[in-house]
Amino acid sequence: MPEISGETAAGFEAVRTAFAANMASGQEVGAAVSVYLRGRKVVDLWGGIADPGTGRPWERDTLQIVYSTTKAVTAACALLLAQRGELDLDAPVARYWPEFAAGGKEHIPVRWLLTHQAGLPTLDHPITPAEAIAWEPVVNALAAQRPFWEPGTEHGYHALTYGWLVGEVVRRASGRGIGTFLAEEIAAPLGLDLWIGLPESEHHRVSRIVSAPGGFEPSAIDLDAVPEPMREVMAAYADPASLTVRAMTLVQPALDHNDPAEQAAEMPATNGLCTAHALARFYAALIGEVDGHRVLTAGALADATVEQAAGIDRILRVPVRIGTGFGLPTPDAYWYSPTAFGFGGLGGSIGFADPESGLAFGYVMNRLQEGVPDTRAASLFDAVKDAMKAHGVDAGRP
Repeated sequence: MPEISGETAAGFEAVRTAFAANMASGQEVGAAVSVYLRGRKVVDLWGGIADPGTGRPWERDTLQIVYSTTKAVTAACALLLAQRGELDLDAPVARYWPEFAAGGKEHIPVRWLLTHQAGLPTLDHPITPAEAIAWEPVVNALAAQRPFWEPGTEHGYHALTYGWLVGEVVRRASGRGIGTFLAEEIAAPLGLDLWIGLPESEHHRVSRIVSAPGGFEPSAIDLDAVPEPMREVMAAYADPASLTVRAMTLVQPALDHNDPAEQAAEMPATNGLCTAHALARFYAALIGEVDGHRVLTAGALADATVEQAAGIDRILRVPVRIGTGFGLPTPDAYWYSPTAFGFGGLGGSIGFADPESGLAFGYVMNRLQEGVPDTRAASLFDAVKDAMKAHGVDAGRP
């Protein structure tokens, strides 16, 4: 059995077994999983290789890019400002960012940025990696952009633009870049290894992404080979002119998330870096107090996890449920409960919590799974659920 480091509380040993099984199966290169229950850490495990090129092992403090799992962290920054009365989610974005009023966007409320209803999933023209890293060229382009649909009438995943849109509002409302705000207001009080914009001093801790996508290739999709129920969905991914493809390929050529310059930038939709422990602890502090600290009040969290939009997503072309900045699981999701919320990322990382059961879960890995069913996090969560039942806590489906 592969060597697994870390600890589990009494009764949670099966999570170690499931984690080791993932490693032994060849599905993982390096990974970590952490779980909090009612503010107490009950699982913190890691193992494997952080950098296959050098053989560097995965350590307790190894950091991992988590792609769109970052979006919930970005949302928490905006929600914390709203909780303090420094940001009105139902006020026009233009109140804080006057330039945003251009292109008929003067009435779009801040909330619609968080719920993917602003109609801005992409731009009229692609941007370069250098422009994405620089921040200002992208936010200036978004301020000038006309929406691609009437805002508020549809929801469509703002895969990349979400970070710049919400991040610029945070910057305007707080006077600090979102990476600084996160570090000072959330990460530091909780002692989190969680970053948007990684300091140079921490780059040596970052795991290297394995099988990183080299850019989305619509031409690679063979629609004749796609089963009929999925053909309409995949047609959107096969059409280079579709909003789906344009949203996913906004940055051209594609960003290299192994590049230290990209990791140092603030791209709050996709380039958060963290440990699994930091991710679970972050979610634990959203739903309750952790070592004397809590990020959002129970009332603020309840408001943020009320469903704002649901149904077929204009960009993803599959059913989704959306809270105010947080994803809500559909009933077929392995982590579904009526009160759960969270966000997953490209390739498999995920963080989520359930205030009803008191569970907070974080999983990160460096091997990206694409195009095949990814059961790694689900198998870990199955073991967690069994352990919780033994403790008299039901984290399963209703």
